[in-house]
Amino acid sequence: MSAPEGRAQAGAGAPLSPAQRAAERYTDGEWHRLHPATPLLRGGIVFIALTGFVLSNLRERLIGFFVGAPDYGGDPLDAIYNHGWEGWALLGVAVVLLLCFGAFYLSWRMHTFRITGDAVEVRSGILFRTQRKARLDRIQGINVVRPVLARIFGAAKLDVSVAGHDANVQLAYLGSSLADGLRADVLRLASGVQAAEAAEAEAAEAAEAAAADGHAGGRDVGAAGASRTGAVTDLVGRRVNEFLAPELDPNAAPPASVVKIPPLRLLGSLLLSGFTVFVLVVVAFLVWGAASGALWLLIVVLPGLLGTASFYLNRFTKSLRYSIAGTPDGVRVGFGLLSTSNETLPPGRIHAVEVLQPLLWRPFGWWQIRIDTAGHSREKGAAGQPNTTMLPVGDAADVSRVLSLVLPGFATDEHRELIETAMVSSGRDAFTGSPRRAAWIRPLSWQRTGYRLVGDAILLRRGVVWRSLAIVPLARLQSLELSQGPVDALLALAKARFHTVSGPVHPRLAAIDAATGIRLFEAVSVRAVAAAVADASHRWGRAAAPTAAAPSAAAPTAVAPTAVAPAAAAPSAVAPSAPAASRPPLADARTEEES
Repeated sequence: MSAPEGRAQAGAGAPLSPAQRAAERYTDGEWHRLHPATPLLRGGIVFIALTGFVLSNLRERLIGFFVGAPDYGGDPLDAIYNHGWEGWALLGVAVVLLLCFGAFYLSWRMHTFRITGDAVEVRSGILFRTQRKARLDRIQGINVVRPVLARIFGAAKLDVSVAGHDANVQLAYLGSSLADGLRADVLRLASGVQAAEAAEAEAAEAAEAAAADGHAGGRDVGAAGASRTGAVTDLVGRRVNEFLAPELDPNAAPPASVVKIPPLRLLGSLLLSGFTVFVLVVVAFLVWGAASGALWLLIVVLPGLLGTASFYLNRFTKSLRYSIAGTPDGVRVGFGLLSTSNETLPPGRIHAVEVLQPLLWRPFGWWQIRIDTAGHSREKGAAGQPNTTMLPVGDAADVSRVLSLVLPGFATDEHRELIETAMVSSGRDAFTGSPRRAAWIRPLSWQRTGYRLVGDAILLRRGVVWRSLAIVPLARLQSLELSQGPVDALLALAKARFHTVSGPVHPRLAAIDAATGIRLFEAVSVRAVAAAVADASHRWGRAAAPTAAAPSAAAPTAVAPTAVAPAAAAPSAVAPSAPAASRPPLADARTEEES
């Protein structure tokens, strides 16, 4: 796939944004260099820290110079001055600075990247060369991170998350607008847009470029007469606008799809957390120790207790301006006040979703949403949590809107009502639950434990004190395991585990009826294969392209596995190890991952 082909978005006759136009020349398959300030932002910070350390150790001399403090000697500068080594010292400092700047420049020259039709590649290193490659069909998300110092230079990091252990590729640093444009281009390349649309887009761009060339002369003449003062003012204005601009571009997503967290709710969720309970226990222990005369506890515990203030402040500021929105290229999650992060998760990359409610949040009706994905950004998520936390805190309405974004099949009113009921109910309702005899091993949660198959997904409900509702798209399921311990065998019960990629969500059911577990295995085996074969979310742009709407490429309406050739199955498709009509051994009944 050529670079122009990747830039053509499915069904997108809309003009490209300025950021996308600026990124066009970087998707030509050639090697390009990063932002000129990259050496300073990557390794120069250490140099600045060392300079600050030296100055802090010379503060007595600086104070004495201004206020006339007595000189007690022993300063290295005194030895240099007394021996007349000023010239050699300055020469040594100059040599060190030149070596540092030379190393920075050489590091920048040797750090290059390229974007082709099937991969993003980065190579770096002076003595030891390293080359990393991220295949577009394995991209799980793209995160644009803007640390506060990088924002001053108008730079940003582009973190490409790829399925696999330590497989991420990071472009650090790029121009801020260039990072946005490259993210859009990489997502278009990964979406599988058809070549016919690419040709149309290329023709339209050529026509626009020809029209722009006709007016280029007058603009260049005016630009040549611009003063340096105007250029500096324009640069400062751009930096100020970047700091004041909203984290999520209003044109990037429909306003109705944007979910935000009010600051007061965010603060309340931080205070009503397990860490706060731990702090209160420590404070009570400290008060008891002070009352009993154990003053040594103040020396041991008080410094750490004072550090909790910075812990809360850091988590609060990192979670400000949190937003979740639906875009044509997937769900976009952004947050941050000084240092910002903006990650896009393409369709079909979420393997499991869990809606959970800690006990302390129940009076306020707050919930949290976590997800499992095959790849994770290197950057921490909001509030210092893993970036697998999709919604740090939200009410029932926020949960419904976020689930409709990450799982579009649950966007109907019927599914919303089902989700809201499953989140809070404890009865049987529409779920297949545990039998009454399960109360012997699950005395509190046996009534709430249950499952329900809904289309090409399964809902798993469990927990009374800490409520949990897990949703697993069957197209992403890797295997299903039924197990039975001695106590379960005595009560004719079984445990079910739904295997997905590694993450915070662990879809499982305990204490279900053994016969019900076998029927669940058989039903999931058939539906998982059908869902994986019919799934086309890994090439979301190709499915939406009007020119690619050929009958053979359309998503099948039937769920039978024979409706589509096996080669069209997604990589995460699962196939049963036995026919659906035969019952697998209960000791280890599982479906095998398709090779």
